[in-house]
Amino acid sequence: MIVLGVETSCDETAAAIVEGGRVRSSVVASQVELHGPWGGVVPELASRRHLEAILPVMRAAVERAGLPGFEAIEGVAVTQGPGLVGALLVGLAAAKGFAYARRLPFVGVHHHEAHLHAIYLEEPDLGYPFVGLLVSGGHTSLHLAEGLGRYRLLGRTVDDAAGEAFDKGAKLLGLGYPGGAVIDRLAKGGDPTRVRFPRARLGPPSGPEPLDFSFSGLKTALRQRVERGEVPARDTPAFADFVAGFQEAIVEPLVDKAIRATRATGVRRLVAAGGVAANSRLRARLAEACAREGVALYIPSFHLCTDNAAMVAGLGEAYLAAGRRSGLDADARPDWRL
Repeated sequence: MIVLGVETSCDETAAAIVEGGRVRSSVVASQVELHGPWGGVVPELASRRHLEAILPVMRAAVERAGLPGFEAIEGVAVTQGPGLVGALLVGLAAAKGFAYARRLPFVGVHHHEAHLHAIYLEEPDLGYPFVGLLVSGGHTSLHLAEGLGRYRLLGRTVDDAAGEAFDKGAKLLGLGYPGGAVIDRLAKGGDPTRVRFPRARLGPPSGPEPLDFSFSGLKTALRQRVERGEVPARDTPAFADFVAGFQEAIVEPLVDKAIRATRATGVRRLVAAGGVAANSRLRARLAEACAREGVALYIPSFHLCTDNAAMVAGLGEAYLAAGRRSGLDADARPDWRL
């Protein structure tokens, strides 16, 4: 089936064509320059930019896929949630309108499930079950994926998400937006062991720690160091060490609890997904830990980690093939839980 995927959950306007689990095109219109001066995504600005970009992006996806036109599309998938409600509504309206006009099967999909399912665009023979580490700007969680549409929550952040910690940390350090990419780049020249930042411990002092995450205390610790003037001068080895230490305080708990989740479940396959899964330090630490534990690690390519519509189309194709359909009254679900 030739499926058109549409993604507008946050600040990326994206459309893609997937056929038989193969990506024929993937187009993403970024809003980084729009939101950069504000240090984060402004929902109203994001929605308005989606309105301007959605149709040109959909046309570009069809053209780059080499299709003769929109009439070649056989199914439509769109992110229904979670995300910014105004942004979601733009993508939903475009996808539903197109499906209605062409009388095509239509399905709304979960943004997080699409991230976890993105690996199947590159590893189609990966089976179930697997432990999924979902790390992004808005969400950080661990799931046991037992089958298509069947997920058991193992742990989640109790406050800030990992990506949010990166972005807020970068803002406190005056590094710009998006913070994750900047910190990743600057930390590559630093020693992550020289500057120690706190790691939150959840649960009682004795006994096993739950598989939840917490990053708000890390943000507070960084702010206090900034206020005390303890941040080294920019463009020095000491600053690289400082940034590397901050990054390590985010990466270490993600790796530790992902591995502990594989032990607790007995599942020896780990999938890392979401925008933060593009972080080079996280990818390297996960690879090292999984090699020691004998766990098979799967991480999508960088362009499939960040928000994109190929993952939406791929998941949508799987659901459409299984007979799942959404009604044209499907509404945005900004707080939809996996």
